[in-house]
Amino acid sequence: MTVAFPRGSRFNGSQADRKSLSHRTTAPRLSASGDQGMLGDMHAITGVRDPAASFPLETVADDAHERRQANRAIAVSAVGLALTGLIELAIALLSGSVALLGDALHNLSDVSTSALVFVGFRASRKLPTERYPYGYERAEDLAGIGVALVIWGSAAVAGFESVTKLLRHGGTGHVGWGIAAAAVGIAGNQLVARYKLTVGRRIRSATMVADAKHSWLDALSSAGAMLGLIGVALGWGWADAVAGIAVTGFICHVGWEVTADIAHRLLDGVEPEIITTAETAATTVPGVMHAHARARWTGRTLRVEVEGFLEADTPLSAADEIGRKVAATLAPQIPEMHSFTWTARAAPN
Repeated sequence: MTVAFPRGSRFNGSQADRKSLSHRTTAPRLSASGDQGMLGDMHAITGVRDPAASFPLETVADDAHERRQANRAIAVSAVGLALTGLIELAIALLSGSVALLGDALHNLSDVSTSALVFVGFRASRKLPTERYPYGYERAEDLAGIGVALVIWGSAAVAGFESVTKLLRHGGTGHVGWGIAAAAVGIAGNQLVARYKLTVGRRIRSATMVADAKHSWLDALSSAGAMLGLIGVALGWGWADAVAGIAVTGFICHVGWEVTADIAHRLLDGVEPEIITTAETAATTVPGVMHAHARARWTGRTLRVEVEGFLEADTPLSAADEIGRKVAATLAPQIPEMHSFTWTARAAPN
């Protein structure tokens, strides 16, 4: 049985400090009778493309500051990893160490993933349009796909080279230099990974966290390369190739984790506790008889939608005010929330 809800009010909330949005207006829509309807001029009232901008939340994020932090982290990590990777690559080509080669490729791939993350952050700044009414924040998540693809690509190259060397019994020279280069890789990657992970978690960027895991993986692969070279120094000629295969295994493990995290975001996955908290908190507000909630991430913005069921005779203005109280109640309980949508429904008899 379908229950009709003839009346409702809907409004959104988002970051109050978002840049001024598009001031284009929409041509007035015609009513069923062919005349201009009162609702046809809604866009002309405020000149704002994103309705969420008209409802500021108490939990406000400094988007410009977060972007500066992200760009700084990307630039610093790219320079550090480029230097580390080039040093390792030069010594890997000189020594013939496939484990060190895999590690060098991973470091250099991190430079390319940093570029992908930067492009994603730049693209996400674009303002909402009629074609993309939610804006371009998902560009940050799409950049994560590029990060995952680079990880899997570096795993394929490292695995192929390691297996080839193991089957052909290739030799390894300049072991001492190789061990020193691996030590540089461990130190450089640990520093970069910790820096990007800290910034990524602070600004709630799944893509930057994924990139940080990529750098952390490079530190593990550097350690694997070092163990292989130490084995060669002890007389185990096969140790370098085996270490290369182990490094490939580490790469695949983190590749799977990163892919799963990005897919979770792109499929609108959130922690179940967010939904439970939103519904429970909404029903504590006087006037809300029942509530349904949904949520999803778009880039670094957690968007929460609450559908509240009220008494059928609740005035529209009162329903609006109840929605603002629901938002105020949710804000401290879900601090990640930076966009809120409220829909008031008449509860069925």
